[in-house]
Amino acid sequence: MRVLVVEDARDMNVLIGKILKKAGYSVDGCFDGEEALEYLMGAEYDAVLLDVMLPKLDGYGVLKRIREKGIETPVMFLTAKDAVADRVKGLDLGADDYLVKPFDFDELLARIRTMTRKRAGSHSNCFTVEDLTVDTERHTVIRNGAEIPLLPKEFTILEYMVRNQGIVLSREQLENQIWNYEYSGNSNNIDVYISRLRKKIDNNCRVKLLHTIRGVGWVLRPEETLP
Repeated sequence: MRVLVVEDARDMNVLIGKILKKAGYSVDGCFDGEEALEYLMGAEYDAVLLDVMLPKLDGYGVLKRIREKGIETPVMFLTAKDAVADRVKGLDLGADDYLVKPFDFDELLARIRTMTRKRAGSHSNCFTVEDLTVDTERHTVIRNGAEIPLLPKEFTILEYMVRNQGIVLSREQLENQIWNYEYSGNSNNIDVYISRLRKKIDNNCRVKLLHTIRGVGWVLRPEETLP
């Protein structure tokens, strides 16, 4: 999953980014409201952590503008402003959660999980397709009772696909999940990860789950194949 951290205190921005990356997230960071809008207009995110007091454009203004543009990415305010009126204002503008500084990082991670699964229409951190189970909190993948070890980027791709099971996902959508805004590497790398992932989750299984849709992208859905 890809998260945008908008926080003008650079040390805090970097620290939050490190915590999120350690938890398996792909992270972009920016330091003012106008920069945040550029990021949000130019890429897809699964969640935004948004400070209220920002240079150039405050967090309320950022949220108001992206909601007006139809961007429904889950947004959590991270702020020292703890008055009820401030929280009500943020929630009324379309925020999904509000966490007051200072906060515990375990609570932050738990709230991100809750916020994103609510938006996905799920009540659990576990997702299943056929006999495949992906636990996004414990970062475990099990198929047919056996645990499958995945590299971090392989897990990120599979998590995105299982959250969007049955939907054909483009190369750009998958790339957005595993690389940050500044990445400019070889786009064929996604083919390598998909190939490795397919071998790991579909090897020796009658029902194949990861399918290539030529000229469009890839989809995770059960499809029985002939022996």
